[in-house]
Amino acid sequence: MVGIGIVQLCDVPEPGTQELTYTLHITNKNYTSWSLRPWVLLKTLDIPFTENLVPLPDGPSFELFRTFSPNGRVPCLTHEGRAVWDSLAIIEYLAERHPEIWPRDVDARAWARSACAEMHSSFTALRNDCPMNCGIRVAPHPFSEALRRDLFRLNDLWNDGLNRFGGPFLAGERFTAVDAFFSAVAFRAQTYGLVFEGKAKAYPQLLLDLPAMREWYEAALKETWREENHEADCIAAGAITADLRARA
Repeated sequence: MVGIGIVQLCDVPEPGTQELTYTLHITNKNYTSWSLRPWVLLKTLDIPFTENLVPLPDGPSFELFRTFSPNGRVPCLTHEGRAVWDSLAIIEYLAERHPEIWPRDVDARAWARSACAEMHSSFTALRNDCPMNCGIRVAPHPFSEALRRDLFRLNDLWNDGLNRFGGPFLAGERFTAVDAFFSAVAFRAQTYGLVFEGKAKAYPQLLLDLPAMREWYEAALKETWREENHEADCIAAGAITADLRARA
C-alpha cells in the first residue's frame, strides 16, 4: 500500500545516539485502538512528538513493524536510542518525565492506574464484538452475554470515577492517562451506538469532542487503506449502515 503524508519509516537509533523528540510509531488510525492511547495523550497534554504512521501491509505486518518495534507491533515509542513498546509501558515511560500524565491526588492516581490496567487486560468481548473502525456506523447483532457484562462493568467503572473524583474526566477535572486508555471506547460507542447510564452517559461524547480526538477522527476518515481482516470483523459485528470514509 502507498500512503500520502507518511513520515519515512525509520530504524530504532543505535545506542548512544539521541532523538530530539519522542517518535511514536503507529498504524492506520481507522483501526488502531492501541496506538490511539499514547497518541491522544501526547496531543492533549501538548507533549511534542513525531508521528511515524506505517500503513498495515496486505499481508503479515510482523517483519515490517520489527524494523522499529522489538515485538513487531504498534504502538512503539522511540526516544534517546531506546524503544518502548506496548501502550501501558509507553504511558509509564512518559510519566517518569511528565508528571501530568497521572492525577496529582494519590487516591485518584491509584484508581486511575487500576482502571488503566483493567482496560489493558480485560474487556475482551468488547474488543472482539465491537472492533475499532472509526469511519463506519453499525447496527450491531444482539449483544452476547459476555459483551453485556463488559458494558455493565464499563458503566460501573466510569460512574465510580466520575462520582468519586467529581469529573468531568474519570479521575477529576484534568484529562490524564486513564481517559486516554478509554478513548477508543468512545469511538466504539459512536460506531455501534453503545449507550451508558448515569454520569457515564455523557462521557464518550466528552472524549469525542476533544480537539485531539477530532483530529484523529478526521485523519481516519481520509484514509483510503482497507485491511481485509478488520473489515471482515466489522461485517460480522452487524449491519453496516453508513461508511463515512474516503473511497479506497
